[in-house]
Amino acid sequence: MKTSHWFIGLAVVVFALATGWWGGRYFRSETPSQAAADGAEQPRKILYYRNPMGLPDTSPVPKKDSMGMDYLPVYEGGEAPAAPGTVVLSPEKIQKLGVRTEAVRLHTLSPDVRASATVQVDETRQYVIAPKFDGWVEQLYANQTGMTVRRGQPLLSVYSPELLAAQNEYRVADDAARKLVAGDSASAATMIRLRDGARQRLKNWGISDPQLATGRGKTGSLVIHSPANAVLVEKPIVQGDRFAAGDTILRLADLSTVWLIADVPAASAGRVSVAQQAHFTSPSLPGRSFDGRVDFIQPIIDASSRTLAVRVELPNPDGILRPGLFGDVTLSRESTNEALTVARSAVLDSGVRQLVLVQVAEGRFEPRTVVLGERAGDRVEVLEGLRDGEHVVVSANFLIDAESNLQSALQAMTGSAQDASHDHGSASDAASPGPAASTDHSSHDAGAPEADQDASAMPMPMPIPTPTPTPTPPTTPPGDHDHAAPPAVEPDHSGHPGMTTPDPMPEPATDAHSSHDSHGTEH
Repeated sequence: MKTSHWFIGLAVVVFALATGWWGGRYFRSETPSQAAADGAEQPRKILYYRNPMGLPDTSPVPKKDSMGMDYLPVYEGGEAPAAPGTVVLSPEKIQKLGVRTEAVRLHTLSPDVRASATVQVDETRQYVIAPKFDGWVEQLYANQTGMTVRRGQPLLSVYSPELLAAQNEYRVADDAARKLVAGDSASAATMIRLRDGARQRLKNWGISDPQLATGRGKTGSLVIHSPANAVLVEKPIVQGDRFAAGDTILRLADLSTVWLIADVPAASAGRVSVAQQAHFTSPSLPGRSFDGRVDFIQPIIDASSRTLAVRVELPNPDGILRPGLFGDVTLSRESTNEALTVARSAVLDSGVRQLVLVQVAEGRFEPRTVVLGERAGDRVEVLEGLRDGEHVVVSANFLIDAESNLQSALQAMTGSAQDASHDHGSASDAASPGPAASTDHSSHDAGAPEADQDASAMPMPMPIPTPTPTPTPPTTPPGDHDHAAPPAVEPDHSGHPGMTTPDPMPEPATDAHSSHDSHGTEH
């Protein structure tokens, strides 16, 4: 009867403890959220306003200092908590770092493309002197590379046996046609055909009728004249050289108009168009600039330099733009659309994404990811991430990064940092194992029935033969059990009332304590 009352009392105590634990957990989890909701509904009380530069000056009402800066409010209970990822700096730290902010505003962008350029010869204004017959150079008048020649100016005189034969044939046929035209009309017609054939052959060689007329005095020789106002850019022959039909003996170039070849990076190829305004300057011509328009864009990007060749035609009346001159070209494009822009110094480019530090309050800066568009000078277009009128840091933003460990703020902003578990301590206490049970060697005889119950409850292993212990000299200190002694003769308890012989469960004796427990079981 007493035992039943004891169990009932124990059950009541356990139920009371469980009810108290559950109630504490339930009300503890709801109280902070209710307090947070109440705190969010009630506005925070402003105690006073302090000087933004940290001077010992306060005001009970809003005011400005001598530099026009607003006094900062001080709330009851301290400063307002910062949002995750926000960088908080004191006014002294801001002044020490030299932090400067600028408002985000709408601006008309005129995106320019800057590239390196080289002056080259206009390919449509090049001329070569390549006779269509074999011969020799009798007299070379244009005998200096770079020499300027005028249209119609003699360049050289040549002698050719083929030219001599064709000229003689033309002249003989022409004279015969003149004499036979009155007497024998058939023979005159034949001579006329021969004369016309010889003249056509001379024309195919590039000799005109005026040249045939001027060459009557000296047969076999021909004076070649300049086809345009040009500069002698190549002279592979000298006076007296022999040339074959089709060999280039002189090369001329008209430099009154030159080409400017600009190597535009492939990343800026989409911002170049035909008829775009071009402005060229060169360090070799300080103070001089040349304007033109894009008239051709190469359809293929150079694979070795990853650039796109853009051609600009420039007038060169005084010849100051010499082929091979190097300089810079700016390709500009007029734009009438306004875009949201910030200074390029405000962008922190990590290579993966672009960030800006937005001033959300006095002394508080929030890193924000932005999407950038076109760039023009020191301004860059912002497509996403900012609003008109917001202030961003344009100076000392890298110092803010180093001062406030911006990397950890970015990890918190992107969610890469994982929050610690609220019940980590209780879970670890529940999972920690209890103290190890110590072996009691004081009651060997009384523990024999319990050992029998444990042996019956354990799964029976396969029978393992127990090795016969061999007598060895004692190595343990005096007072310890002699585990190496031979086992005593086991008495037969089968005849005693209430005694049950346990099933044999041999265990290998691997240490002193296991051998000692086996002796206790036998006793």
